[in-house]
Amino acid sequence: MKSYFIRTFGCQMNKHDSERIAGLLESAGYVPACGPDVADVIVFNTCCVRETADERLYGQVSSLKALKTGGRPDVLIAVGGCVGQRDGEAVLARAAHVDVVFGTHNIHELPALLDAAESGRPSVSILEAGETFASDLPQVREKPWHAWVPVTVGCDNHCAYCIVPSVRGPERSRPMEDVVAEVTTLVADGVVEVTLLGQNVNSYGRDRYGKPRFSELLRAVADTGVSRLRFATSHPKDISDETIAAMADLPAVMPYLHLPVQHGSNDILKAMRRGYTREEYLLRVGKLRDAIPDVALSTDIIVGFPGETEADFAATLDLVERVAFDHAFTFIYSAREGTPAAALADTVPREVAQERFDRLAALVRNLSYASNTREVGSFRECLIGGASRRDSAVLGARTPHNRLVHLPLPTGESAAGLAGTTRLVRITAAHPWFLSGEFADDSR
Repeated sequence: MKSYFIRTFGCQMNKHDSERIAGLLESAGYVPACGPDVADVIVFNTCCVRETADERLYGQVSSLKALKTGGRPDVLIAVGGCVGQRDGEAVLARAAHVDVVFGTHNIHELPALLDAAESGRPSVSILEAGETFASDLPQVREKPWHAWVPVTVGCDNHCAYCIVPSVRGPERSRPMEDVVAEVTTLVADGVVEVTLLGQNVNSYGRDRYGKPRFSELLRAVADTGVSRLRFATSHPKDISDETIAAMADLPAVMPYLHLPVQHGSNDILKAMRRGYTREEYLLRVGKLRDAIPDVALSTDIIVGFPGETEADFAATLDLVERVAFDHAFTFIYSAREGTPAAALADTVPREVAQERFDRLAALVRNLSYASNTREVGSFRECLIGGASRRDSAVLGARTPHNRLVHLPLPTGESAAGLAGTTRLVRITAAHPWFLSGEFADDSR
């Protein structure tokens, strides 16, 4: 029986796609392998949003050349996802030992492409657009108690730095009844937590119904009885008062929001084509905190975008302090070929961008630690994720606010048995990126 191994780069949408790839391969008779060295098929599901993801992919693909020339010539290597969509046959120019290249719109073709590649000739297929959603395909979930559920694919925003519209296509919304039906089935299957996915979930329905209907979708999905409901990602210009009200009204919706600001300077936000000002962003944060006082906020921030001055960067630091984000994902700008920003000439020297990045990272660390410190002594209903990768005697769990908690594994219980359950936890200590806790006496 042939086996497969999938390595996933990038966003939650890629993680969902990988679960569908696994479902397809298992439906075709493959079984999962414990690692790439023993797999018959190795699939790279790729991301091209950041330059580092490109470099990691091609580095790892290149390292497998020795596997094929060193005694395993029959192993098949497939490159899919965003890099496959963007580069197509150019993947073979950089890695001639790759056997299959496929894109974001034709995951369903992978088993047939692998069959064709067994003849010894590379099999490349890229579709410019898709007619179906990956959610229509079989699935093998990474965690039986959690499910990714896409509500849209693609993006219509065309931010100056972003390659996603080129590799994912224009935004398409799934019918609301299809999303609700899928979540209903997942809940019946024992799923505890669902994360709704889209490049911009807040504009859900605009293409299909003529106006955004994400707040309605949230309410309809909550009515399925799902215990915990999250969503990502939200574009600040499109998050509506109705969506904020739904978040506040629905107990199943977790009090956490990832709201990428990207920058704190209006000049840079305009150059990025983000469609909002810092003042408008802060207004939305104020509305969120008025409606949900304890909401936890995370964000994305790019440092060193072309034209960024020290004053622009100071505006970012100021906004980060004003919002006091609970967490932030920070990046140094890297030009992506095919994006409008790649043609901008006023680039920021790497050493300048790095120094600014270091200052921002220090501020983010301090704010995250302060946020976590305020949690000490509180009781939170946490979803247990299983054993820590570093220590099998330690459990990892998530609070409703998406904070990571490390817990000692109770005597006589197994990590596998606790995974997917919710338990009341008392927070005992804070660290910059996680909390420590213990099961409360009345845990359930």
